[in-house]
Amino acid sequence: MRRYITTAIDYPNAAPHMGHVLEKVLADVLARWFRLKGDDVRFQIGTDEHGTKIQKTAEKEGVTPQELVDRNALLFQDLYARLNISYDEFIRTTDKKKHWPTVIELWKRLDKSGVLEKRSYTGFYCSGCERFMTKRDLVDGLCPNHQVAPEEVTEENWFLKMSEYGKDLKNMLTKDWDGEEYRIIPSFREKETLSLVDSGLEDVSFSRPRSTLSWGVPVPRDEEQTMYVWCDALANYISGLGLLTDHENREYWYDAKVTHVIGKDIARFHALIWPLMLKKADVRIPDELLIHGFLTSEGEKMSKSIGNVVVPDDILAKFEGNPDPLRFYLSLIVPVGRDGDFSWEHIQKVYNSRLRNDLGNLLNRVLVLLQKEEGQLGSFGDDPGVLFSTWEDYSKNMNEYNLSSAATFAISVATNCNVYITKSEPWTLEGSKKIEILTQLAEALRHTALLLLPFIPDTAYRISKQLNVPYVEEMLEKDFVITEDMKKWGGVKNWTKIGEPEILFSPLE
Repeated sequence: MRRYITTAIDYPNAAPHMGHVLEKVLADVLARWFRLKGDDVRFQIGTDEHGTKIQKTAEKEGVTPQELVDRNALLFQDLYARLNISYDEFIRTTDKKKHWPTVIELWKRLDKSGVLEKRSYTGFYCSGCERFMTKRDLVDGLCPNHQVAPEEVTEENWFLKMSEYGKDLKNMLTKDWDGEEYRIIPSFREKETLSLVDSGLEDVSFSRPRSTLSWGVPVPRDEEQTMYVWCDALANYISGLGLLTDHENREYWYDAKVTHVIGKDIARFHALIWPLMLKKADVRIPDELLIHGFLTSEGEKMSKSIGNVVVPDDILAKFEGNPDPLRFYLSLIVPVGRDGDFSWEHIQKVYNSRLRNDLGNLLNRVLVLLQKEEGQLGSFGDDPGVLFSTWEDYSKNMNEYNLSSAATFAISVATNCNVYITKSEPWTLEGSKKIEILTQLAEALRHTALLLLPFIPDTAYRISKQLNVPYVEEMLEKDFVITEDMKKWGGVKNWTKIGEPEILFSPLE
């Protein structure tokens, strides 16, 4: 199967935060899993570089908007490289060669379809959200996301006539719209979106006067107006493919399963505005919208005023630059679609108990004992009850985006092995029986590494390297596929000897 996975593009008015990390790790785990299944995957991320926040931040810092986004986009790219995010394309909305041609043609198509209308408007504008808000969006007169009162603004703008398409959008989410459906995951997020439709949709501001917003894409045939965030930013999903231009890469949109991974705060725009835009531009809509929750800190919303903001670099520094403890923690403790909490105490506990002890110490014990037997593997025998139906349950949960459950299945193999090694006490045995038990444990660890590969790829490689499995170097390649033989107990026939044991996870200071 061909798949196209995208995330929301990040706003680079400041350095990346933990919300960005949560989303990119989630999408990366999925992209890696589908590649390991043999799917043809294209994974895109990027930065949303226009808008008033960029413009104002640049003015405050005494630099041009372009200088600001050039500097900050590198911060995102650097962090994602250190997090081992395996994206194929990084799109930037200031890219006039790659992004702008699609955006301009998209606007022209929307204008031609009659879904755009220019008129004067008075509304509440939140600069933090970069959007106009209605009174029902506010809580006690404040933006619920930024806890500030929006500014009342009167402007002449172009509008997307959303109010006319409530019935069509509801059909799309519950049945189909001209033969197309848009699946929202998890299902309770779909119910939230439907409630928005049922309460009545309002037209959406699609541009702002150039006197107010000069940093953006000019509106075709109306250069006194600048495109507002929706036509510019949302179009990144197709501009990265060159759609609506003379260099289209159509196969990853028209012949692929398209999955957008985004946060719940921008769900309505992706669930309603984006599909309406595509329908009116005669472009097919995506297949599914995977919506994740927010990440809190010690049970509270991250806030500079509270002083509980968690900086990604601080977490990486805690684990000596190793991204896998953070990747594993987020995958294990944050169910997809739900909010999750980051706790320094909890991540250290997960690191010490699940990774360092259950996995790292087990690997070291097994390999050290096998080294005393000249490193030779014996008969794999049968699964002594450490795998059970792990691959079946694991794959089902991965395919259904239940990553927390899948990560639990993966690490449970190591937990089961620790029970088995304690019960069998191979260090008290001699001869073939000792080697057989150690070989069974090595085989279980081989499976564990493959199961953990989407979540903690570097650790999975290092486990496999120490085990000396024949395919270990192939695991570093994007086109590495977990074969059916690899998933069978004793399925790797030409594996006869282990490698050198090394410490997998160092003790924390």
